[in-house]
Amino acid sequence: MNEPNAPSERYRQGMATRRAVLGDSHVDRAQSASTEFDQPFQELITEAAWGHVWSRPALSKRERSIVTIALLAALGQDDEVAMHVRATANTGATRDDVSEALLHVAIYAGVPAANHAIKIAKKVFEQMDAEKAA
Repeated sequence: MNEPNAPSERYRQGMATRRAVLGDSHVDRAQSASTEFDQPFQELITEAAWGHVWSRPALSKRERSIVTIALLAALGQDDEVAMHVRATANTGATRDDVSEALLHVAIYAGVPAANHAIKIAKKVFEQMDAEKAA
C-alpha cells in the first residue's frame, strides 16, 4: 500500500499502535496486499481504529484487547477473532483474560457465539505454542 503523501499525525500514531498490537509482519503483509481499491479502507482503519481508539490512554492495550475479542466473538467475526487472539502476545492479555471474555460472550451474546470463538482461540493458542516450541 502506498501511504498518503503527507500522513497525518493520527495516521502515524495509528501505524505505530497497529504495529505494536498486531506485529510488523502482519501489518507488512496487509500493506503489501493492499491495492488502489482498498487503500482508502486501510487508511481509515489505521487512523480511526488504531490512531484514535486503540491509541487512547484511558484503557490499556490489554483491556482493549479483551474488549475487542469479546465484541468480535459476539459478532461472529472469526478471522478477526483469530487475529486478535494472536495479538494477545503483544497486548499483555492472558489466556485467562480471553477465557473470561468469552464467558461474558456466552451470557450476553449467546453460547453458540462463545463456543465457536473458544474453538478459534484454542486453535490459535495451539499454533502459537507450536511456533514457540519450534
